[in-house]
Amino acid sequence: QVQLVESGGGLVQAGGSLRLSCAASGRTFNSYRMGWFRQAPGKERELVAAISWRRGTTFYADSVKGRFTISRDYAKNTVYLQMNNLKPEDTAVYYCAASSLGIPITDSLQYDYWGQGTQVTVSS
Repeated sequence: QVQLVESGGGLVQAGGSLRLSCAASGRTFNSYRMGWFRQAPGKERELVAAISWRRGTTFYADSVKGRFTISRDYAKNTVYLQMNNLKPEDTAVYYCAASSLGIPITDSLQYDYWGQGTQVTVSS
C-alpha cells in the first residue's frame, strides 16, 4: 500500500522558516516525480515545487522561487520542502504528491498518490 505522510507544518511568523517532510512508502519511486502542492481556502490547489526522484531536476512556482527549496533523501525515502522568508500568503494546506512523470507537471490530475496534507499558517 502506497503511503505519503507529511509532517512539519505549523504556525510561524512572517519571515520565519519551516521544513516540511514527506515520507514515502509502499513502492519504488525512482521513476517518479515528487511534488508539493498547496491549497488555501477558496483557491485552487497549486504546485509550488517538484523534483524528479532519479535526476533531482527541480521546478518552482514563481511565487516561491528563492525562498523554498525542495530536496530528496534516497536513504530515508523522504522528500523535503524547506520554506524560508515565509509570507502570510503562503498560508495553506500543503500536500505531498507523486506522479509517474505525467505532464504538465503543474496539473494535479497527473499525480497518482497524495498525502493527507499539513497546515502551514503564517501570521503577519
